[in-house]
Amino acid sequence: MSEILGKDMPRLEVMKKLIRRLHEGAPVEEVKSEFQNLVRHTDPCEIARMEQQLLAEGLPVHDLCQMCDLHSQVVMEILPEETFSFPAGHPFDTFSKENRAILQLAEKIENLLRQWQESPSGDNSVRVALEILEGFHQLLDVDKHYKRKEYLLFPMLERHGITGPSQVMWAKDDEVREKLDQISREFRAFCSGQSTVPKERLTRLAKEALTAVVEMVSKEERILLPMAAKTLTPEEWAEIWRESPQFGWCLVEPGTSYEPSVGQEAKSVSSDLSRGSIQLPTGRLQVDQLLGILRVLPVDLTFVDENDRVVYFSDGPDRIFDRNVTILGRKVQHCHPPKSVHIVEQILNDFRSGRQSVAEFWITFRGKFVHIRYFAVRDSEGKYLGTLEVTQDVTRIRQLEGERRLLQYDS
Repeated sequence: MSEILGKDMPRLEVMKKLIRRLHEGAPVEEVKSEFQNLVRHTDPCEIARMEQQLLAEGLPVHDLCQMCDLHSQVVMEILPEETFSFPAGHPFDTFSKENRAILQLAEKIENLLRQWQESPSGDNSVRVALEILEGFHQLLDVDKHYKRKEYLLFPMLERHGITGPSQVMWAKDDEVREKLDQISREFRAFCSGQSTVPKERLTRLAKEALTAVVEMVSKEERILLPMAAKTLTPEEWAEIWRESPQFGWCLVEPGTSYEPSVGQEAKSVSSDLSRGSIQLPTGRLQVDQLLGILRVLPVDLTFVDENDRVVYFSDGPDRIFDRNVTILGRKVQHCHPPKSVHIVEQILNDFRSGRQSVAEFWITFRGKFVHIRYFAVRDSEGKYLGTLEVTQDVTRIRQLEGERRLLQYDS
C-alpha cells in the first residue's frame, strides 16, 4: 500500500494546489476542468493521500471538512465508478447493500416531502408528516453503519498508513448524525403540535439532512470502499466480519454466503492464557484468576501506552462505551471523533509533561450517570508509562442513602 500511496508525487502536489484554489474561491467549473486529466489517471488511494497530506501540512480537520463537500462534488463527478465482486455477507458487500437501502429510503422520504409541501394544512398533512418522521427514524439506523466504518474499517486502513478517513470522514459522519437528530426532533415536535417552525424551514432542514446522507453514500462508494477493496487483506476483512455483529446492521441483514476460511480465523489464545501465573509485589495470581478479576470489576478500563497507542481494554459484560479488538495498536487520537481529539491531546500532553496526573468528567449517557477518570501511569521513578481510562456507571451509587450493615442480596 505504501507504494501505491507514494507514487506520482508531482501529480499529488498539483491536486493539492487545485483543492486549495477551489477553496480560496476559484470557479468550480474551472477547477473541475483542470482536475479532469489528473483524476482520470488516479484512484481512491491517491485521493486519500491528498487529504492526508493536506492535514499533515497543517490544514485543520475542521477546515478540510468544510472543504470536503465542495471538492468531493468535483472529484465524484470525475472519478469512474468501480465494480467489485464479494460474496453475500462479506463486509464490503454488506456496506454496499446498506448504502443501496439508505438511498432507497432517502428517495422515499424525499417523495413524501414533496407530497407534504403540496398538501394543505389538515389531517392529510399531519399523516404525511408522520410518515416522514417514521422515515427519518428508520434513517437514524445509519449510526450502526457509521460505527462499523469508524471502529472496524478505519482501523484496518490505518494499518496501511491511511489515516485521512478516520479524521475527515468521521467528522462528516458526525455532521450527518446531528442533522438527522435535529430533523427527527423537529418533525416529532410538529407531529405532536408543539412546533412553531414554519413548514418551509422544516422542508429545508429535511432536504439538507437527506443531501448529507446521500453525499456520504457517494463518498463511500466512490472512494472509501474501493480503497478498502484494494488495500485490506482477507484476514483483515475476516476480522471486520467477526467484530461486526456487536454494532448491528443498517436497514438490511447481511447475506450468509461469506465465511472466512480456517486460515483466516482468529487464533485462539485462551488455552495459552489459562496457563501460567504472574508474580506481583503483593502476591501471585494465575492468569485465569487475573482475567476473572478484571471481568468483575465494576469499572471499564482502557490503557494507552507512552506512544499514545491503545494496548488494552477490559472486557466486562456491561461495558458503557463500545470497545473491540480492532482498536488495539491504534493511536488513541484516531479512536475519537475529530471534535474531541483536542481534549485527548491536551490530557496526554499534560500527563506526559508531568503538569497533571488526573482528569475527570461526568456525563449522562443512555440514561446512565457516567463518571470518567483518566490517570497518568508512571513507574517508581516517575517515568510516564501511559494513561489509564476508568469509566463507571455511578447512577445507583448516587442514589444510596443511609447505611446497609446487614447482609442483603439485591437479586
